[in-house]
Amino acid sequence: MINVSEQHAPRSLIVTFYGAYGRSVPGPVPVSELIRLLAAVGVDAPSVRSSVSRLKRRGLLLPARTAAGAGAAGYALSQDARQLLDDVDRRIYATAPEQDEGWVLAVFSVPEAERQKRHVLRSRLAGLGFGTAAPGVWIAPARLYEETRHTLTRLRLDPYVDLFRGKHLGFAATAEAVARWWDLAGIAKQHEAFLDRHAPVLHGWDHRADTPPQEAYRDYLLAVDSWRHLPYADPGLPTALLPADWPGVRSAAVFRALHTRLRDAGAVYAGVTASQP
Repeated sequence: MINVSEQHAPRSLIVTFYGAYGRSVPGPVPVSELIRLLAAVGVDAPSVRSSVSRLKRRGLLLPARTAAGAGAAGYALSQDARQLLDDVDRRIYATAPEQDEGWVLAVFSVPEAERQKRHVLRSRLAGLGFGTAAPGVWIAPARLYEETRHTLTRLRLDPYVDLFRGKHLGFAATAEAVARWWDLAGIAKQHEAFLDRHAPVLHGWDHRADTPPQEAYRDYLLAVDSWRHLPYADPGLPTALLPADWPGVRSAAVFRALHTRLRDAGAVYAGVTASQP
């Protein structure tokens, strides 16, 4: 059993719930329902309320009245949150390309009077999965362009950044350059940690004929909550440029198998019709 308190923050689990199931709820999700659904993964009611308040302050959740009864208190996703979750979908359900399909470069310059934004920019680019090609020059697979554009625009950082698309033309082999641009050993450890936590869960389900909805919901939500951070540390680098026996191949296979086995059964417990990828 995964120790939820050690591995999964309540606020992260709420975001994961909305990404996996909450978008399919017609109208706002009642607070009482959020408490029930988060209790299934070990989060108590005070932690749910506290985390929802933080997400509301960040502009991701909007307070709203539900249609049920006298109009119970609930929360709906903001437009920014929906865009964010759409971007996350493209990451977590993507398949890494075999070959190099080109790169997006982010080159930024921040005036000295606003130098605090340099740290914000570096943090956001790193959080999107960019590697560092040179000081002030960040690089990522070309398919991340749209998400990068959405993120920098949402955070009002776009005036400081120029984005370019292109290919690596040397002088070092691209695989050697990739090993400089990203901490591949650190990324590999994150994949191995995911496998340590969730491969045994998949093994257990492989030996069962039944798929009880509450158990499926719990194991799926925890797997998505662990997995959704990984494609930002490892932005789906081409497999041809990665070391042999890259653990990301195995961790992606485990996540896809858990997704196939558990997602729809979990939707039954969540009381929704699963409609996302």
